[in-house]
Amino acid sequence: MNIGILGNKIGMTQIFDKNGDVISVTVIKTGPCVITQIKSLENCGYNAIQVGYTEISANSKSLTKPRLGHFNKVNLPAYRFLKEFRMENLNDYKVGEIFTVENFKIGQFVNISGLSIGKGFAGNVKRNNFATGPKTHGSKHHRLQGSLGAGTTPGRVFPGKKMSGHLGNTQVTIKSLQIIDIDTKENLLIVKGAIPGKSGNLVSIR
Repeated sequence: MNIGILGNKIGMTQIFDKNGDVISVTVIKTGPCVITQIKSLENCGYNAIQVGYTEISANSKSLTKPRLGHFNKVNLPAYRFLKEFRMENLNDYKVGEIFTVENFKIGQFVNISGLSIGKGFAGNVKRNNFATGPKTHGSKHHRLQGSLGAGTTPGRVFPGKKMSGHLGNTQVTIKSLQIIDIDTKENLLIVKGAIPGKSGNLVSIR
């Protein structure tokens, strides 16, 4: 399956395999997702499939009139999340087609993308693994930045300098996570290992 699917991270747990070994797994509530638009090279300049996830009311305050018109044009209910997946072959897909966990197989390897946990404003010791300064003898340089650049020449800080700043809340992709189990009744996907974000985080599985 080339097209991706959207879901929400439920949390992590552990299970036992046939040999009795403990495996750390992540449980994801996935789909169902519906194809809301097919973008072709002739119409949009590239080939892509647009997928909708989490159906919402047409009277929802988070739904704008242009977005509502986008769904009414193809006679589909409104969805909270939309995501595009670049495709090469569009012949096998049609608007309104539904994708669920049944499109995956146990043992298959997937790539999962999502926003990592935001950690706010962080210093260099935490953000870039800088070493700390002396802890004793009157040192006032424990977790400080240190020198940022030369003095008179060039008299500025070079771009790309590792400094304090916003940490986390970035798009992260974890590749080659193995599917351990699938629950078609509850639309659950159980993958080996950890995925980005907190519980409830929106993730893309491909």
